[in-house]
Amino acid sequence: MQAAASPATSSIPALQADAVSKAFVSGHLRTQVLDNLSLRIEASELTLISGPSGCGKSTLLAILSGLQKVDSGRVRALGSELGQLDMRALERFRLEHTGFVFQGFNLFPALSAFEQVELPLNHMGLSRDDARERARRSLDEVGLSPRMKLRPSELSGGEKQRVAIARALAKEPELLFADEPTSALDAANGQMIIDILHRIARTHGTTVLCVSHDPRLVVHADRVLSMEDGRILSDRRNQTPVIDSKVVPP
Repeated sequence: MQAAASPATSSIPALQADAVSKAFVSGHLRTQVLDNLSLRIEASELTLISGPSGCGKSTLLAILSGLQKVDSGRVRALGSELGQLDMRALERFRLEHTGFVFQGFNLFPALSAFEQVELPLNHMGLSRDDARERARRSLDEVGLSPRMKLRPSELSGGEKQRVAIARALAKEPELLFADEPTSALDAANGQMIIDILHRIARTHGTTVLCVSHDPRLVVHADRVLSMEDGRILSDRRNQTPVIDSKVVPP
């Protein structure tokens, strides 16, 4: 009865991994990070990949976003097989279709919040006016309009992460990848960030894939995949994910 609980198997997933394996080699030591892993990520949902540090979840996110290549297997994103794209096409795909949010915020110290958000839009062929309007709109959506002229040193950790989300959101991506977005934040800011990400999935139709070992995030996701030793151990759906109606302070 509820489409969200049982996505149509005939629909094309936003992300798909088929029998993906990945290992890292250092000298004579070979570490298997992903082991014949397969999964489908449905569109317009917030999917959380959880698990202990070193379980392979960040590597999986990097592979699904095209930042790393697989040793074997196949990865498809929005219907495109990433392994068949050359470096230039892959960079263009990431620029046009994806957004990223990282644990360390990845902000430029000398730029204001507004300039941080506007910068990637200048590489997308938008006019100056369109880029500025998108930047303003995205900062307003995460509650940072009053702080848009401030630099990272003048912002709190939670505000820095909201700038990073606004920067990703302004690109209007179909895919949004978040790698440990709350690990550097306290409980209140962590909940705010995950609820913003969930709202983006709901209101923009964006596919949001978040990896984290933070147990606070589990109840907020539409779907939770638990990983250990490079494999998915469990896959469950939350029928009614928790969403805080007071996500962003005025």
